[in-house]
Amino acid sequence: MAVNLQHISKTYGTCKVLHDVSLSVSQGEVLGLLGPNGAGKSTLMKILIGLVRPDKAQDMLVECPARVGYLPEQNPLYEDMYVREYLRFMASLAGGSGEVETLVQRLGLLPEAGKRIRVLSKGYRQRVGLAQALLGNPDLLILDEPTTGLDPNQLLDIRRVIKEEGQRRIVILSTHILQEVREMCSRVVILDHGHIRADMPLEQVPDLEQLFRSSTQTTEL
Repeated sequence: MAVNLQHISKTYGTCKVLHDVSLSVSQGEVLGLLGPNGAGKSTLMKILIGLVRPDKAQDMLVECPARVGYLPEQNPLYEDMYVREYLRFMASLAGGSGEVETLVQRLGLLPEAGKRIRVLSKGYRQRVGLAQALLGNPDLLILDEPTTGLDPNQLLDIRRVIKEEGQRRIVILSTHILQEVREMCSRVVILDHGHIRADMPLEQVPDLEQLFRSSTQTTEL
C-alpha cells in the first residue's frame, strides 16, 4: 500500500501552484507536509483525494489507495445534527455504522455524543471531523491543518491519535507549524511556491527550523 505521485503540476489561471512534484509515501509513515501559507499544500492534498485534477503532463502519474479519509482545514459538519447521529449517518453512507461507538470512545467524544454539533468547541469539532475521516477504515488518511485552534490538552489528544493511526495506515498531514511536525511525523516534506525543497526522515533532521528557513523563500513559521 503506497501513494505515488510523479511529475504533478497544477495551474489556476496564470498562477502555477505546483511545479512537477513527485512524491511517494508508504504504509506506516506519518508524513508532515510543511510549508508557509500559499505553498501549495492544500492543492496537493486535494489532488490526492480527487477533488482537484492536475494539469495534463507527460509521464504524469497519481496512484493512491482506494479508501481515503480526509479532514479539510475548514471542517464542514452538519451543525444541527447530534454528534452520534451525525457519525452514524456518515457511516451509513460508507456502508455500515458498527465502528461509530469505537471511534466515539477512542476520540474522547462520549461526553459530547448527545450534543448538537453547533454547540461544540473547536477542539471537539476537530475530533468529530477526525472520527468521520476514520470511518470505513481508510488506507490513506489526509489531514489539512488538523491542530489549528486547539488548546494544549486537545493538542495532546489529537497528536496521540494521529501517531497511533500512522502505525496502521498512511497518514499525510499539512501544517505550517514546525512543532506539529516534530511531535507527530516520521518524515518531513517542505513545500514552497509549489516546489518540494526538502524530503527526508525526521530523525535525519538535526535542526528543523534551520532546514525550513534554508528551504523556503519566506521567514513565515
